[in-house]
Amino acid sequence: MTEKIFTFEVDKLSSKIRLDHFLKEKIQELTRNRIQKLIEEGFVKIQPDPGVKVLKPGYKIKEGQIITLIIPPEEPLELKPQEVPFEVLYEDDDLAVIYKPAGVVVHPAPGHKEGTLVHGLLYKLKNLSGIGGKLRPGLVHRLDKDTSGLMLIAKNDFTHQALVKAFKERKIKKEYLAILYGQIQPPKGKIEKPIGRHPVHRKKMAVLKEGKEAITEYEVLKYFKKATLVCAKPITGRTHQLRVHFNSLGHPILGDPLYEGLKPDLPKPERLMLHAAKLTFLHPRTKKLLSFHMDPPKDFKKYLQVLEKINNQF
Repeated sequence: MTEKIFTFEVDKLSSKIRLDHFLKEKIQELTRNRIQKLIEEGFVKIQPDPGVKVLKPGYKIKEGQIITLIIPPEEPLELKPQEVPFEVLYEDDDLAVIYKPAGVVVHPAPGHKEGTLVHGLLYKLKNLSGIGGKLRPGLVHRLDKDTSGLMLIAKNDFTHQALVKAFKERKIKKEYLAILYGQIQPPKGKIEKPIGRHPVHRKKMAVLKEGKEAITEYEVLKYFKKATLVCAKPITGRTHQLRVHFNSLGHPILGDPLYEGLKPDLPKPERLMLHAAKLTFLHPRTKKLLSFHMDPPKDFKKYLQVLEKINNQF
C-alpha cells in the first residue's frame, strides 16, 4: 500500500480554527486521535512556514496557508488473530454485517489488549480496511462492550470511506431495543440535547450546551410496572448517546452502572439492557438497499420475563 497525500488551502471561514479540527472536517474517515498523532509525528506540513519549531494539533491555521497531510502506508497489523465469539450474518467483497454479543470489547484499549472484536475479525474475515489504523481495521462505527447487536464492517478503503460518509449524512438507519427505568412519557418522542465529554468524569458523556448536536427518536413498545421497553433510533451517532439521552429524562437504561441504571427497586440485570436490533443501508458499490434484523439475546429476553412477572404480581 502506498502513502496517501491530501492538500488543502485554508479559506477565510476556516481561519483561526485548530489544525486537527480542520483536518478532521476535511477527512471524515480519520479519527481525531489518528489525525493528532499524524501531526505530532511530522506527517503534516504547512506553507508558508508557520514559524513554529514543532507543529501541534491545536495550532491555529491562517487564511491562505497550504496544508499537506501525508498518510503513511499501513504498517503490518501487530494484532494476532484470535477466535472471538461473534456471528457473520452477511459478507461480500466489500463489507460484512456481524452480530456482536454483549461483553465483547470492540477494539484494543488499555485493559483490553486481547480478545476484542478486532482480533476476531482478523481471525474470521480475509480482508479489512486500513483507514481506521492498525488497532481498528474495518471499523466504521462501534458498540459499547455491554451492548449486543448488529455492526457494519468495511473490508476495503473504498467501502470504509463510503460508509463513513453515509453515517455522517445520516443515511444509515439504526434501531435499538432498550429497557428503561420507569414509564417514559410521551409514548413517542424526539430527544434533542447536545452531548459532550463530562467536565469532571472523563469516562462519561453529558448533556452540555457546548456539546455536539445529538438527536434520538423513540417509541414505546411496552410499559411495565416500573420499566419501559422502547425502540430507539439515534439520528446522530454521539458516544453513549442513548444512555445519556434517556438518563437526562430520568429514565436511564437499566443495568447501566455509569448512568444511574442500577435501581434498588428492580432486580439487577445481567448487563446493560441495550441491543442494536436493526441496520438498514445502501450498499456502497451495488446501491442495493440492505436491511438486517437480529432479535435480542437470551439475557435480554429473560429480563423482560422478569418484568412481566412483576406486572402479574399487581
